[in-house]
Amino acid sequence: MTGPTLAHYLAVSGLLFSIGLGGVLLRRSILVIFMCLELMLNAANLSLVAFSRFHLTPQGMPDYNAQVLVFFIITVAAAEVAVGLAIIVALFRARQTTHVEDLDALKF
Repeated sequence: MTGPTLAHYLAVSGLLFSIGLGGVLLRRSILVIFMCLELMLNAANLSLVAFSRFHLTPQGMPDYNAQVLVFFIITVAAAEVAVGLAIIVALFRARQTTHVEDLDALKF
């Protein structure tokens, strides 16, 4: 029995990205939208790792350069989460809501 192929990984990545995109477009809470954006970022990371795993070097070994790039992307995403949550907390303290419709003005 063989393992999952590149098509399987890309299908899961596409499904995760679609769920994230649907959440961004349909949800009203800024926290849920933020989580869906992170889901989309992780779907892109999954496809990058899958392409890296199935791309072989001329010596027949997997090419790990993209996986190192994913490590740095995850590190930057962690910083993005910290900054994003700080902004969301500041918006909540100023407006007492996390609904997108209530956050229509740029000025507090």
